[in-house]
Amino acid sequence: MDIQSLLEYDRNLLLFFNDSNNLFADHWITILTSGFTWIPLYISLLLLVVKNNETVSQILLIIGCSFLCVLFADGLADYIAKPFVGRWRPCNDPVFSDAVRVVKGYRGTDYGFFSAHAANTFAIAVFFCWLVKSRVLSVALVVWSLANCYTRMYLGLHYPGDIITGLAWGAVVGTGVYFLYLRIFRKISPKNNFVSSQYTSSGYSLADVDMVLLVLVLTVLYSIIRALYVF
Repeated sequence: MDIQSLLEYDRNLLLFFNDSNNLFADHWITILTSGFTWIPLYISLLLLVVKNNETVSQILLIIGCSFLCVLFADGLADYIAKPFVGRWRPCNDPVFSDAVRVVKGYRGTDYGFFSAHAANTFAIAVFFCWLVKSRVLSVALVVWSLANCYTRMYLGLHYPGDIITGLAWGAVVGTGVYFLYLRIFRKISPKNNFVSSQYTSSGYSLADVDMVLLVLVLTVLYSIIRALYVF
């Protein structure tokens, strides 16, 4: 399969995700795609870190690594890849945009390869998967990231290829930053082995993990109620 065939397949797959005339879905997706919607999730992850780490240096290390995830993921996408590759967003493409349904005038910047939303959210998800080592939280964060990715295709802001590349880069960043964290953590913290039904293997309270999951569920419910109210 040559590059033109791949691009054509990418465009057709985008139209599949973008093809909807559901007003409720339009409102809901625009809420879900906003970073402001997920502020409660970010706060709950911060509280999880603060409550389950003993020293200020440990807490600051994790916060710093979280910022590194966003810096590397977003930095490469927005400041290097997009201007260098110069691939139009579907909704802005002079040749293809007429086939794309623009939702509520949502267009973004000119270029879309690759998706910073996909890279950022997946980098954070992967980092916390490694960090907390909770299977349930890992699944929830991956689903959260993939849901964000879906919103970008629904809105016609990214081709599936943009999303897949963003996810791949996010996985690399999240994993790389975690191993950087681990290397520093071992130098500043005593070695602890947690063998308890109340904690994950990395020492995070399951009750605190459940609180993050609750916040995630309540945020989704809030987004649905808000979309219904607007609808």
